[in-house]
Amino acid sequence: MGFSRILRPSCLSLSFLILLSFSLNLHCSTGSETISLGRPLSGNQTLISPQGNFALGFFTPGGSSSSGRHYIGIWYNKLPDQTIVWVANRDRPVSDPTRSSLNLSRDGNLALLDESGNTVWSTNSTSMVSNSTAAISNAKQVLASWRSPLNPAPSQFTLGPSQNGSSHELLWNGSQMYWTSGVWNGRIFSLVPELQLNYYVTNMTRISNDKEDYFTYDSAVPSAFTRFVVESSGQLKQYVWGRNFTSWTLFWTRPTQQCQVYAFCGVASICNLQDEPLCVCIDGFGPKHQRDWDLGDHSGGCVRKTPLNCTNNAVGEVDKFRTLPNMQYPSNPESWPSGNLQECESLCLANCSCDAFAYDNGCLIWRRDHMFNLQQLLEAERVGKDIHVRVASSEIPSIEDNSAVKKSGFLTLSAAGLLLLVILWRRSNNASAAAAADDKYEPRDDNSLSFFNYKELKTATKNFSEKLGEGGFGAVYKGTLLNSTLIAVKQLKSLQQSEKQFMAEVKTIGTIQHINLVRLRGFSVESSKRFLVYEYMPNGSLESLLFHQTTATTLSWRFRYQIAAGSARGLAYLHEDCRDCIIHCDIKPDNILLDSEYNPKVADLGLAKIFGREFSRVLTTMRGTRGYLAPEWISGEAITPKADVFSYGMLLCEIISGRRNTDSSEVDSYFPFELASAVSRGGDVASLLDDKLEGNADMEEVGRACRVACWCIQDNEKDRPTMRQVVQILDGVCEVNTPAVPRFLERYAEGSSAATMNYLQGMSSSKE
Repeated sequence: MGFSRILRPSCLSLSFLILLSFSLNLHCSTGSETISLGRPLSGNQTLISPQGNFALGFFTPGGSSSSGRHYIGIWYNKLPDQTIVWVANRDRPVSDPTRSSLNLSRDGNLALLDESGNTVWSTNSTSMVSNSTAAISNAKQVLASWRSPLNPAPSQFTLGPSQNGSSHELLWNGSQMYWTSGVWNGRIFSLVPELQLNYYVTNMTRISNDKEDYFTYDSAVPSAFTRFVVESSGQLKQYVWGRNFTSWTLFWTRPTQQCQVYAFCGVASICNLQDEPLCVCIDGFGPKHQRDWDLGDHSGGCVRKTPLNCTNNAVGEVDKFRTLPNMQYPSNPESWPSGNLQECESLCLANCSCDAFAYDNGCLIWRRDHMFNLQQLLEAERVGKDIHVRVASSEIPSIEDNSAVKKSGFLTLSAAGLLLLVILWRRSNNASAAAAADDKYEPRDDNSLSFFNYKELKTATKNFSEKLGEGGFGAVYKGTLLNSTLIAVKQLKSLQQSEKQFMAEVKTIGTIQHINLVRLRGFSVESSKRFLVYEYMPNGSLESLLFHQTTATTLSWRFRYQIAAGSARGLAYLHEDCRDCIIHCDIKPDNILLDSEYNPKVADLGLAKIFGREFSRVLTTMRGTRGYLAPEWISGEAITPKADVFSYGMLLCEIISGRRNTDSSEVDSYFPFELASAVSRGGDVASLLDDKLEGNADMEEVGRACRVACWCIQDNEKDRPTMRQVVQILDGVCEVNTPAVPRFLERYAEGSSAATMNYLQGMSSSKE
């Protein structure tokens, strides 16, 4: 059974995040496991909740009893991986659980006694240490994250209500806000739309008055577990474990990027999303607490390896500066009056408390221990600034003198000399290079893939400067090869495959050729970087033409029907005509690209195979994708080609209406409901057509497309057609009877289904 309801009056209105609110009721499977007066819980004894979903007992983080740190906690009892949802003695572990005990006192309080009989934790709020669920401050509850994945002690990251109670905030050190939920609008917090577009949580209600402030919600998928947690990363996350899942799946995260969490890497440390590890000390600095750093706790930051000359009273020695390029400025700089870069550097040198400076139409300085939130921006962004960090002169040998002013002059002279050499070299090599390029990139009869090195792609894309789009699996950039061929380069994110595995999968995908599939031209593997190189589609994506064009460039019905039929042919080929059936798994307007004649080509085929298990996690959390997912993605059942059929049905709804399937929160204007209702009663399909078309369409084709769309989005995959059948119907070869209204829409029309409310927002609910 999943989470059914949370009811917890408290000062913290986001109480559904407080997992302790799921009471174990202290019902146990055996008498020896029952806490009563004189019969404590000790050793490996556990309490089991009435339905067996939760257990309470002693545990060690990571499961290693050799650590000597034991805690009383609650975890999911039926899952293979122990997931802790609540800890009592967070910052006071006991060393020997067999000689420690959880006792029930005569006044009804629980108390944890260590091996010496000392009280380590108690439910008596007037005594003992930090509250087990939240840290108490000025009668306001806040949720504090674990210090690291192996240390449940409260960290500096907390979640709590804003001063006026209208929103919730993630704070660092109790005061520095780095994320807000937005205000409560009666249904959700405005900056967390996933709460409304949510497969698993529905009927969310807030009760707020002078005496209490709390939430309730229902489970839309009774067979699934869902949990909200402020992690040691400082991020608020919702995880889900559905039927047949083998691990937790991340549903949403705030902030979305780790580097947006204030001070996550600590002082004098750089957060770099492009690299592993994520946090790296500035050159000349090292982790303040190496052991904590190794365990994933970077809050201590970094310290200097060599003291500054000015603090060491070194005679004749002057500190120098190390330049960090393409950086996002640290938080809270001070502004000093200065006319240029040289003056700014001199001002910093003259003040021993100045640890770093930058010049950006004024002098910005950062004092000692204030260099938080240093972030290395992505190479393709190129919007960062130079920051000059003060280091002892011995850290930079004289030949590397990094004075910002000297470096600027040196680079100017060097660039001029280098430019001259490049011009001479290119003149002598241009002819042979062009010939070699034509030979290398010319399409081959055997459809073999080209291998590109990173430097070639960087040149072709002008340092990844023209971004065509970005999704959960990576960004796509426009490029031009040396023979003037246009390409689209997709940089894949967070791919854990080995180089050998990646190349094997890519070569398999490269053999797939069809007029309605985007052609893969080549790939690149270099260190941890992975790229796919595709043919370029001049008319972009169907998404941009449907939802971002003016009336003057409205996509005609002739082209819409052509796109619908062609996309169906491409999918039918993947499902039935390839040597091995290929399930696309991510059909949506963004992945239907159009050539110069508006012929559709399905993009991103094979990514599910390349990403493996990671694909499901990314797909179910990616904004703009969830509205197309079939119910089986959420219920945890096996994914078959019929999942693509469902997504295609949602795509077809959008082609007909010109409206996103996630646009409306009202059932009467939710297009899949409109379409299914009109089709089932034999209504006028002309009313379903995109208003921008002004009725200019073949109504027989419109009716055919509407019936196909309704057939494709049936709840049960067995009730959906194959893509081959879809092609035959759209081509007029076969007829289709009037499909039934999908059950999730029927239930919503009756106003009775919690799960369907989720689906109204373009989400898939589980099967009954």
